[in-house]
Amino acid sequence: MPGSPSTPAHTPLVRTAYALVAILLGITGGLGNALISANLGNIQGYLGLTPTEGAWLPAAYLMVNMSTALLLIKFRQQYGLRRFAEIGLTVYAVLTVAHVFVNGFTMAVFVRAASGFAGATVSTLAILYMLQAFKKADMGKGLVLGIGISQLATPLAWLISPALLDMGEWHRLYVFEAGLALCCLAAVVVLKLPPGERIKAFEPLDFLTFALLAPALGLFAAVLTQGRVQWWNTQNWIGYALLVAVVLLTVAILIEYSRKNPLLQTRWLASLETVRFALGALMLRFILSEQTYGAVGLLQNLGMAAEQLQPLYAVMLAGLLAGILTSALTFSEKAVIPQILVSIILVAVGSFMDADATNLTRPHNMFFSQFLLSVAAGMFMGPLLLIGVMAALKNGPSYLVSFAVLFSLTQSIGGLAGPAALGSFQVVREKFHSSQINEHIDPTDSVVAQRLQIQGQIYASTQTDPALRNAQGMSQLSQAATREANVLAFNDVFRVLGILTISFLCWSLVHTVRAARVARKTAPPAPPSSAAL
Repeated sequence: MPGSPSTPAHTPLVRTAYALVAILLGITGGLGNALISANLGNIQGYLGLTPTEGAWLPAAYLMVNMSTALLLIKFRQQYGLRRFAEIGLTVYAVLTVAHVFVNGFTMAVFVRAASGFAGATVSTLAILYMLQAFKKADMGKGLVLGIGISQLATPLAWLISPALLDMGEWHRLYVFEAGLALCCLAAVVVLKLPPGERIKAFEPLDFLTFALLAPALGLFAAVLTQGRVQWWNTQNWIGYALLVAVVLLTVAILIEYSRKNPLLQTRWLASLETVRFALGALMLRFILSEQTYGAVGLLQNLGMAAEQLQPLYAVMLAGLLAGILTSALTFSEKAVIPQILVSIILVAVGSFMDADATNLTRPHNMFFSQFLLSVAAGMFMGPLLLIGVMAALKNGPSYLVSFAVLFSLTQSIGGLAGPAALGSFQVVREKFHSSQINEHIDPTDSVVAQRLQIQGQIYASTQTDPALRNAQGMSQLSQAATREANVLAFNDVFRVLGILTISFLCWSLVHTVRAARVARKTAPPAPPSSAAL
């Protein structure tokens, strides 16, 4: 295919080198943003940012990362992906190094935007390098491994970031990030991908479409990121941003619909099969928010710091590796659908296991459920991507751009919509449970009075005024009630996710059975055997 490297026969040593470079590229593609997300509270404190400003850092990454997919495939078809990666990695490394010396909110946003630009190219490079490490007969396994490597970035970030912060506060995060970018740049320059076919891919209207879609996608990402922080109906700009995004998206679709050689195949994107695939891919990423928001959010709400969460993330890392390797080793055309269905089942089991959490829940109580969820996360990505690629290629190579944009959008928006929706639901349920708990806190009740007396005794050595001791005891009781309300709200989140996952599984099974029946009806009759002749 134009824009893809050729696949010559390599020696085992060269194949190993390609695999190692693929691992470096894949981890780097997501590690920078994962380090910032894992340490966002610390970075906000060091840079003096408000929570609203801090939320713009991961938003800037996603705003640029989603838009880059629009031009990435055509750029590599015309100029080669390595040139695009060299440009992206160089800009990314320079800005990251500059941010170590130039502090501030503006520079931090620029660095995150450059990280999103570089991350899109580096993640694609990781897949292409991993494919070079396998023979043609095992390309499917290489595809699964290449996609799965980037998923290891989040648990790795939580495992290594406490040590980096201890070495030199937030600067070490950016120095480490810049070092990885420079290592990737060196690896790409030294070990080049085999040459491939190039064609003239760009047309002038492509850039007009990009100029319309890029800000539209960026506005959607900004709304999903900031909506829960600033709250949805309290900020006028959220409504205006959605309105502008819809208008830009509509104009871009109308332009693409009437083009002879569109950047996006709007008719294919609107087909029932493609819409069904998009909904499935979006839902898979959404329900996996149980891990990124639900379990970790609950433990952080209970006071668990990064160091205490490290064993849990080690378990998640092991689960991801198990899921990726299982998917690669069992990879075949017949195993694609079963792997996705098993992933959905594992998410449902893990969600219901976490739904009985208490204020005594600690990371070790979630080891098994989060291991199952991590296996699911590592297992579904490769088969899902393969299904979409094959569906796009049935119509021709030009449809690959549309699929790349669709897949990137479903995973990015699903990853944003999950925490946004679940976080909003958790806040609403916390208010409900708080009102229910506070209704039963009556100071005249003997049990409540005894509890207040116990709470007040804590301050007996430092506070001699009984009225103040009682007020402080009441404050402690109120905090305990809020903590319990938050735990109950997170349990509601887990139950809702479990129900959504079961519903999604039923929908997937119905579609799978229907597709199998259609395939049997349309299959040509088998030729008579020689014995029958």
